[in-house]
Amino acid sequence: MVWTGQFKGVSFVACIALLVLGAVTVHADVLDDHKALVQRFVDINNSRQYDKLDEIIDTDFVRHCQATPDVHVSSLDEFKAFVKADVSTFPDGRVEMTRLVAEGDLVAFYGFYAGTQKGPMGPFPATGRVIRAEISGMFRIGDGKIAELWIIWDNLTVLAQLGHSPAEPEGE
Repeated sequence: MVWTGQFKGVSFVACIALLVLGAVTVHADVLDDHKALVQRFVDINNSRQYDKLDEIIDTDFVRHCQATPDVHVSSLDEFKAFVKADVSTFPDGRVEMTRLVAEGDLVAFYGFYAGTQKGPMGPFPATGRVIRAEISGMFRIGDGKIAELWIIWDNLTVLAQLGHSPAEPEGE
């Protein structure tokens, strides 16, 4: 049998293109699933339905955060305790994701955290003031669940908004 460059009326080049596009579509679907998982994480936390975290977070989940170096989270249970403590400080706290970018097993994000400080935050007493802080970071997805989170924000901006630190003088 001799290859004629045709496969049931489709050229060899078209067959290769279909195979490649098919692979890209499958890959894009996985990346979309990863982004949807991260959005579900945000929705669950914003709605305080922490029992649903078991469905989407690995039991060995690790949270990395330079802004809170004394907070160590290396399991799903520790993460649940952390977010419940955060709600006691910012009971109306909410995350809004404005950008999600996925590549491989990673989903990078950019967004905002907003809330009213009704409880103490470490050594800082409640002020009743509202913060709106930019946040960014990355999630790692493993076996269909969130395995790791790296998150960062500007603590000085947050402390200034809460009245715990002087704001920068204008024009500097």
